Amino acid sequence: MPRRPTGWTLALGIALPVEAATTLALPAVLAGAVDAVLSHRTGAALALPALLLLTAAVANATAAAAGPACSAEATAALRGRLLRHLLALGPGGRLHGGPPPGDLAARLLGSAADAGGRLPAVLGAATALLTSIGAILGLAALSPWLALAFFAGVLPGVVLIRLFLRQAGPVFARYQEVQAELAARLSGALTGLRSIHAARAEHREAARVLAPLPDLSAAGHALWAAQRRTAWQATLLIALVEIAVLATAGALLADGTLAPGALAAAAGWAALGAGLFEQVEALVGVAQARAGQARVDELLALAPAPAGTAALPAGGPGEVTLRGVVVRDGERLLLGPLDLTVPGGRTVALVGRSGSGKSLLAALPGRLRDPDEGAVLIDGVPVDALSPAGLRDAVGYAFARPDLVGRTVRDALAGAGPAEAAAACADGFLARLPLGWDTPLDELQLSGGELQRLGLARLLARPTRVVVLDDATSGLDLATEYQVTEALDRATHGRTRLVVAHRATVAARADLVAWLDAGRLRALAPHTRLLTHPDYRATLSATTLQAATA
Repeated sequence: MPRRPTGWTLALGIALPVEAATTLALPAVLAGAVDAVLSHRTGAALALPALLLLTAAVANATAAAAGPACSAEATAALRGRLLRHLLALGPGGRLHGGPPPGDLAARLLGSAADAGGRLPAVLGAATALLTSIGAILGLAALSPWLALAFFAGVLPGVVLIRLFLRQAGPVFARYQEVQAELAARLSGALTGLRSIHAARAEHREAARVLAPLPDLSAAGHALWAAQRRTAWQATLLIALVEIAVLATAGALLADGTLAPGALAAAAGWAALGAGLFEQVEALVGVAQARAGQARVDELLALAPAPAGTAALPAGGPGEVTLRGVVVRDGERLLLGPLDLTVPGGRTVALVGRSGSGKSLLAALPGRLRDPDEGAVLIDGVPVDALSPAGLRDAVGYAFARPDLVGRTVRDALAGAGPAEAAAACADGFLARLPLGWDTPLDELQLSGGELQRLGLARLLARPTRVVVLDDATSGLDLATEYQVTEALDRATHGRTRLVVAHRATVAARADLVAWLDAGRLRALAPHTRLLTHPDYRATLSATTLQAATA
């Protein structure tokens, strides 16, 4: 949807044409003033040029102020639109396999800023073009020979501009792609900073992050080379065009065909007409804006996952059914084919070795990931047929590393109160915070276990039918985990629960265990029955060791 013009946009749209019009009129007015002075008719001959110069100066100052402001407004609007679009895409797989977080940040910050300068750049280039056309018409009005002399340099000038745009566009796109790759690598390095330091791999990681720098340098040098080559060629062309026009005007003046003032007008219009060929900086801005817009449009072209309008049947037990579910990453099979029914009101523990698909399966009921094949249903209703609000009311999550969203702790807990905080064993450390529940999030210094307890308190604030605990108590010591688990059992009694389990105690408390092996469901049975299988015991030992060393 197009953005409404703002005051700065309108100011820029008015100032540029006014500046162009006054600049174009100035040579004709000066010609009249010269002829008047030579005829000893000074009078008000200089008043009109002074007025035009003042008007052009005001318009130029307005354009100089409005251009950056217009770019800033457009950039802010585009970033807001892009951010809302990315959030609307959701985590359901639309961005899976697409740009990594670092690349998304580069597009949101860098490419959006480049695209935000598109309107001022295009208006500036268009104004320069119209000014040049007006100057050529002015020369033609003085004499067709002057226009012909000018046109001798137009064709090579047009070729020069087209060659520059053809070269600069792909170079700018490549430059932004390499910048995004650098941002993605840096983002990954910052995420794993503790592991990098623990492995003493700082130098290796720095080399990996900075590996694209030669490509960035090559793209930058290619752009500078094209800009430098075009600049000196345009300068030479302008000089030749102006010499040709002035020589023709001098010959016409000598023949008496032109008045002395017309010579001044011809010199002014020749400079204005040739000014189009020195708009390399404006053309760079247009090419940069086009490249940035193309990268932004790639993200805006991604359609959000379709959402339905259906609602769950009232009083349903929260049965979760997976039918023929398959999840892939490109050609690689991650999960399935898989059929699973989680009875309503029961607790099912997901057990499997690392990479078996536990968290991936847990993401399916809440559409944190959509399957590539098959269907996921809650109480017989496909989750992709539910409205977004209905799905949020149906499925709640708690994670091993929950993200807190908002300004304060109260905002982050999203409706949770003292009862939910107490059930998650978070009331004790919340009471010790300087401002309690109103402590700003950026001032929090929490352990992993405390962060998990806030995530659990947030989960308990929503009476969802299905509760998914994705390793949500891994950061708690055994005593606290026992207290929290008891409280969770009481608070979520009667709800369907999917629990990603890394400890045998968690599996033992569940009604059923879904044993996953290499993305397939190997068995669905009580923990005590599966214990007779040596492979299951080995899986539990491996996952317990993983949890202990995580």
